[in-house]
Amino acid sequence: MGLPLPGLWLKRLWVLFQVGLHVAMGKVLLTLFPGRVKQNILAMSEKTGMAKNPHFSYENWIPTFFSAQYFWFILKVRWQRLEDMTEQGGLAPNCPVVRLSGQRCNIWDFMQGNRPLFDQFKRLIEDFSSIADFLIIYIEEAHASDGWAFKNNVDIKNHQHLQDRLRAARLLLDRSPQCPVVVDTMKNQSSQLYAALPERLYVLKDGRILYKGKPGPWNYHPEEVRAVLEKLHS
Repeated sequence: MGLPLPGLWLKRLWVLFQVGLHVAMGKVLLTLFPGRVKQNILAMSEKTGMAKNPHFSYENWIPTFFSAQYFWFILKVRWQRLEDMTEQGGLAPNCPVVRLSGQRCNIWDFMQGNRPLFDQFKRLIEDFSSIADFLIIYIEEAHASDGWAFKNNVDIKNHQHLQDRLRAARLLLDRSPQCPVVVDTMKNQSSQLYAALPERLYVLKDGRILYKGKPGPWNYHPEEVRAVLEKLHS
């Protein structure tokens, strides 16, 4: 069950205040101390490997911080997390998803026997495909070109229809993901029930959540998933 409606709205108002204050303070600090802000953000990006990506240089994404689009995106993510009902050891939501062919199915359909189901990362797929089934669920676009957009990024607008989402998800096939790719429904059920925006890693086993990663990109840790799968393998 979710939070009672009055309690949920009170929490949303509190989050609205927090995000508004965060953006206001960020704008002030970015104006007064641009070098220090750049240093802090780059230090965080080093931990996730984002700084090594040539498409995410300082000029491409850090100047977008604390913009109006940034505010609405962060608010959306924080509000979504208020309704996060997943927990380690708890039942994994069997959300409806759509194959790139347009066929509708559910997350559990990709679990073979009692092997764990994990949602992303190519190197893990290569190393553990013998003991785990992998699935990528493409959800709503985090940095849509008509939202909180980065420079030198793919030009994908916010999805208005399922075909928009399917078309965008097919771009992943160019990277040879080596596992099934499906998309979330336009009701964003997987994104909401798993609090997955902008990205999140899970390991599911026997219909339950064996591992629940923290939200990316700052807390995106595939090495934690590797440790879980290595333990299962041994």
